Amino acid sequence: MNMNEILSMNKEGWEKTAERYYGRTALPEYGPFSLSEDQLHLFGPIAGKKILDIGCGSGHSLQYMGSEGAQELWGLDLSTKQIETAEKLLRVQQSKVTLFESPMEENPGLPLEYFDVAYSIYALGWTVDLQKTLSNIHSYLKPGGTFIFSWEHPIHDRLTYENASFTFKKSYNIEGPEYNEAWHNHVVIHHRKLSTYINTLIETGFTIEKVIDDVILPTTNTENPSKWYSTQRASLVPATFIIKATKHESSKL
Repeated sequence: MNMNEILSMNKEGWEKTAERYYGRTALPEYGPFSLSEDQLHLFGPIAGKKILDIGCGSGHSLQYMGSEGAQELWGLDLSTKQIETAEKLLRVQQSKVTLFESPMEENPGLPLEYFDVAYSIYALGWTVDLQKTLSNIHSYLKPGGTFIFSWEHPIHDRLTYENASFTFKKSYNIEGPEYNEAWHNHVVIHHRKLSTYINTLIETGFTIEKVIDDVILPTTNTENPSKWYSTQRASLVPATFIIKATKHESSKL
């Protein structure tokens, strides 16, 4: 499958299931079993800043940024339904709101060297072309700008629960597009090693500030271990990782 075929399949998958993900995995939360922004304070003060959300979904992370006093809220998402939902949610924001329906591999009309902060909460891993997407994000940020993203830890879906135990059924080392088990094989997501995300950030001009994959487990454990994000699985491997990076002050297009 080529990039356009994968994007078309994934867009169709999101149009069918967007309602299921309304408000899920949005700031101040970074992802399952992870520390939150209330604990990490990765963004720092937001008031007066121009913010860009890559894969904005239903708009709840942008709503959070608006509540923190952002001057401008910008977002893009592949799904028509997600953009329509985000537009409704953000109508009451005091901040200026601009949303685009677009794959993250393309620039739908975003200004260059304009944003103070860009982020992506559980969305960046959907990209078909990581190098292109990160190059785009780098170009949108002002020199000294911050990029923060979270995504499912790439070792998480290498485990399978069967016969009352977890086993490795997929190689962590082999990268590439895969039909996604959690989506019942109706979408394609690229498996990439954690080092690939880090090295591609560096190659596109970012400086890595922090890599976080700490696991926060609940005090009680009553879940079905076969659940995709189960406490039992999270006790063995991280479910979520977070990276904070910055664009070098001297970076120019």
